[in-house]
Order: sequence, then structure tokens, then C-alpha cells
Amino acid sequence: MANPNDPNHSSFSFSHFPEDVQLCILSFLPLCEIANFACTSKRFLSLCRNDTKLWFTLCQRRWGSKTQINKWGGGKITYKLLYKTLTQWENLIGFWRHCGRAGLSGQCPRLIVFEWGPSFVSGSRVCPYKNGTYHVAKAPFLWMGISPDGQIVYFLDLEGQTEIPSGDFDTWLEFVCLDQNLVPANVNFMGKDHFIVEENSNFWHSCKSRDVLKRSSSSKNLIEDSDEVIESGNAGSLPDRLVSEMYTYFANRTSPVGDRAWRRQRKKEKERERQGMRKWEPEHFLKVVDCSPTPDKPLQGLWKGISGDMNLNFYLVKYDEIGGIICQRIGDLSSSYTLVFWTSEPMLMESPFSAEEEHIYEDHIHLQPFAAEDQVAMTGIEMVSHILHINSSCSLILPSLVGSAGLQLGEGRIWQYINGTFGFGFLHNHLIIDLKHVIQDGHLLDSVNLLH
Repeated sequence: MANPNDPNHSSFSFSHFPEDVQLCILSFLPLCEIANFACTSKRFLSLCRNDTKLWFTLCQRRWGSKTQINKWGGGKITYKLLYKTLTQWENLIGFWRHCGRAGLSGQCPRLIVFEWGPSFVSGSRVCPYKNGTYHVAKAPFLWMGISPDGQIVYFLDLEGQTEIPSGDFDTWLEFVCLDQNLVPANVNFMGKDHFIVEENSNFWHSCKSRDVLKRSSSSKNLIEDSDEVIESGNAGSLPDRLVSEMYTYFANRTSPVGDRAWRRQRKKEKERERQGMRKWEPEHFLKVVDCSPTPDKPLQGLWKGISGDMNLNFYLVKYDEIGGIICQRIGDLSSSYTLVFWTSEPMLMESPFSAEEEHIYEDHIHLQPFAAEDQVAMTGIEMVSHILHINSSCSLILPSLVGSAGLQLGEGRIWQYINGTFGFGFLHNHLIIDLKHVIQDGHLLDSVNLLH
């Protein structure tokens, strides 16, 4: 190690590094430290303001492997704006579930998944594809991007029929603005695990206003030759429209009760327009945290299984703070979730099992999908690694059943298999619902794109 007291030792400060090395070092720092560093000198302040170098490096290091940084906003926005936007949107990636009752026409999906696109973020609705199969349908629901002028844009795809953008998002944006099936929206974030989607009823009006402003700013008649326009007074010109509006206004003001009648009429018209044009009610979504199992929580996560009516359902299994396990079914029309089973004392029984437990397992029937290629070969008790006692929600909903009959109705088992999955069932129906992973290594399993 060099001795700083050595007269032959020469100091080497940060400013002696080449600029590319400085930018590389700064790209590893959090924003608060970059802001503190920028206050040390004017040169470093200029360096920290370098959008094409520092902020591009920050974006590329953090999201370069997930999306194409230079394509966002058609390459016309600042990377500082992109960094700020993607920092907020990064937490969206993953699964979210709807909270509350569905709004208009039941168009609100119960489960959505957000993924990175080349120059956008897309949210897709995930729902069962066919009865009696493990396949899940994936269809567009929410598009999120940045326009070339730096505006954050959100579009709802209520019918799930819009093709994924193949080129730049801004080019696709010009095309979808003509598609009446897409609904402009606003997304309001309530912390990291909660957001609200509501319709942006002023989007089209603001777009028209910007178009008129652009045309007006480039019009020779309105800017360069404004005097000629005033003198000409052609039909439909700006002075004629102003005079017409002024005449209408004063006519209503001077006529008997004209102003009040006009205001009431206008209020009714606006109310009718608002009711007729609204396509989406504000909806709340909550993040599905811990959607994959871990070594210490093997049952945790988002699962799918075929129930007794051969419908595919989604199940969310969570561990509480005291070690208990709760399973909720996602996707019911009456509520955002339904309690399926629970246990406050997860005591896993290991093999070899008692004769009674072997009899209970062999007395149950595994629900299998219709398609032969989707069926899982389930054999005897040797496929089970652990058994867990559970209770169903029946004993909670029907307190009058507490007793011998109630215990039999609410009691059940979880059979954890050696392949990492598990099944559950109750003593009263002799059926086993085998659960499979919905997502694995960041990829949606058994998905079917409805647009293909």
C-alpha cells in the first residue's frame, strides 16, 4: 500500500480520472449521493447534468437488459425524465389483483400481470382459458408509455384486442388514437402496493387543443398575416366565430331568464355527455407480493387448480406473522377473494405416515384436466413428502356446524408432493385439487395469447 507521507507518492483525485470513468463510477451511486456530489464544484454540477451520458448510463445500467432505453418516447425525451418514470413503474412488474367489486359490464380483470416492452410497459389480464385445462388466457389490458413530447400516457384496452406494438411506441400511439376501443386513463399510485385506474375524460380534448395550437402556431394567416385575416373576414374565419359567440352570449344574457335557462340546459347536456361517454369506473388494484414459494415457505405463492366443477381457479397462499397459512381464491364475481382453507398451527407430518393418513389419501380422487397431455400421473402415497392438517372456511361461515359434523365438514389435508407442488382436499368430498405454478422464473406458464 502506498504511503501518503512518502515524498515520491503523488495524490490522484477523482478529477484526474477520464470523464467516461467518472460517469461509470457515478452511475453506481444513488440519486441522493449524486445530488450531494454535484454541489462540490461547477464542473461536477455540469457532469451530473449530462443527460446523454450520465442519465443514459443510469437508465441503461438499471433497465438495459429489460427494455430498449433509447426507444422510449421515440428517442426524443430526456433520460432524466425516463429514469424518474421507470423508477416508479419498476414496482409494477409482476402480478396485481383487483380489490373490490367490478365496475361497468364486468370489464375489470381480477388478475393482471405487468411486463416490460421494448419502449413501453404492458399490463395483461390473466384468466382461465378453457374449463378442464391448466391453460391461462393472456390479453392486453393497460398500455403505459411516454409520448415524444414527454407526456405520460395510459390506455385501457377494454376488449383486449389491440396488437402489441411492433415498432416504436410513439408510432403505435398515433395509430391507436384513432381506435375507439382504447380508453385514455390515469394511474394514481397509493404507495408501492396499491394503485387506482380511472378514465381520463380530458385526454382527447387536450390532444385536439395541442393540435389546434400547433396548427395555429404554424399558420401564416394567424401569425404572420394576422392583419390580412381581420380585413378579409371570410366565412368561418376567426373573427366571424368570435362575433357569433359574443352575439349568442349577449342574446342569452339580455333575454328574460335566458341566462338561467341556458345554464340549466347546458348543465343537463354536459351531464348526459358525461354519462354517455364514460366507459370505465375507477378501480383499485393491490400487488400480489411473494407470489412464488421459498425454501422456508414452500406453499407460498400464486397457484392454479381445477376445482370440482372443472373450472380453473387461481389461489393465493400466504403465511401470516405467527406462522399460520391462509389460502384465498381469486376471481370470484362476488368479491376480490374467498377464503378456501386456513391453519394456525402448520405442523408438517413427514414420511412414513400412519395407516390412517394413508387411507385418507387413497380414499380421495385427484381432479384431472380433460386433455390427456395436461394430466399429471399421480400414484400412491410415495409421491407425498409432507402432510398438513387444514380447516376450511365452512366452520367459520356456519358456526352452528361446530361439533362432530362441523369438524368433519371443515377438516382437510394438504399433501405436499416431492416435485414441489401440492394438493388439498377435505374429508367430506373425497376430492383432491392439485395446484400448479402460475409463474416460474418470471415467466407465465401454460399461457395462451388470445390475439394469435
